[in-house]
Amino acid sequence: MATQVDYYELLEISRTASADEIKKAYRKMAMKYHPDRNPGDEQAEAKFKDVNQAYDVLKDEQKRAAYDRFGHAAFENGGGGGPGGFDFNGFGGGGLGDIFEQMFGDMMGGRRGGRARTGSDIQTHVEITLEEAFSGVKKDVRVITRVACESCHGTGSNDGAAGVTVCPSCHGAGKVRAQQGFFVVERPCPTCHGTGKSVKDPCKACHGAGTVEKERTIGVQIPAGVEDGTRIRISGEGEAGQGVPPGDLYVHVSVSEHSIFQRDGANVYCRVPLRMGQAALGTEIEVPVIDGGRAKVKIPAGTQTGEHFRLRGKGFSVLRSSARGDMYIQVTVETPQHLNKRQRELLEEFEKEAGENVKGSPEHSGFFARVRDFFENKS
Repeated sequence: MATQVDYYELLEISRTASADEIKKAYRKMAMKYHPDRNPGDEQAEAKFKDVNQAYDVLKDEQKRAAYDRFGHAAFENGGGGGPGGFDFNGFGGGGLGDIFEQMFGDMMGGRRGGRARTGSDIQTHVEITLEEAFSGVKKDVRVITRVACESCHGTGSNDGAAGVTVCPSCHGAGKVRAQQGFFVVERPCPTCHGTGKSVKDPCKACHGAGTVEKERTIGVQIPAGVEDGTRIRISGEGEAGQGVPPGDLYVHVSVSEHSIFQRDGANVYCRVPLRMGQAALGTEIEVPVIDGGRAKVKIPAGTQTGEHFRLRGKGFSVLRSSARGDMYIQVTVETPQHLNKRQRELLEEFEKEAGENVKGSPEHSGFFARVRDFFENKS
């Protein structure tokens, strides 16, 4: 980051924030500065990129520990190419475990095969509606990333592949070994910065990097049944590296709130207010279903607030399964307001009759009977 803004300040979190708090803060900031929400706003676009960089570091325990101790110096020069840089990926891409593997591997009878090198992974955010989460949808996302330079075809040389030779310092390995007392430690080659290649005449368009920054639009297929917070991996759509395959793109999915439905896993809930007369006398109502259809629900006489009515198989599809959740109608009985004179007279007459019918309101009668017993026992 050019401005070296503190990663915690960028996400507006404390330095003791939990992994869940970091994730929530990232999603909030990503939605705020997403290019699709701020078209033509270069400052928002830059902020969006910075927020992604901050999250990439703080979500990883090893990177976060290095950042907490050394700050931005932990990732200078690509994360370890210069003084003060500490890049755990420089030791094989597997973090601290690979450091010890490389230190002791030869003495313990060999090492694991190295992980294939690729460009950096990137991430972005997309927001979808509940209906889109139900049916699945294809969304175009815009990302700003590094791609192979068209002028040199990713070689970094004005002469193309012919101008790229093996690095004389590491002989193409991309790493050099240094003796530190009893240990032999491998580091990225300071001459070629880990590429294992040397370019005599650097490309003028990319200055020898082999990659340039570019905005791309990528189609992301979001499957039916996806939940809020799901992360989708798009292989090979991340940052390009010089002479190595691109990394991956991770898309974080947010599902917006719905005006009618609430979701809990594969089940869908719909809150339906009933008039007092409907609940007392019974009725039949028609409710919408998440798939766009309609369903009729029979409400029996005497229905109370809080009662549920289940519609089997009217919920969400379950990912990687043919099963489908249910839909629940949650009933609330609404007290009438703004009565006219005739309505008030009818309710007063009804209340007079209801007061003499204990069986008509069993909960009401039972509660006040217990209250009466309570005060009698106190006297």
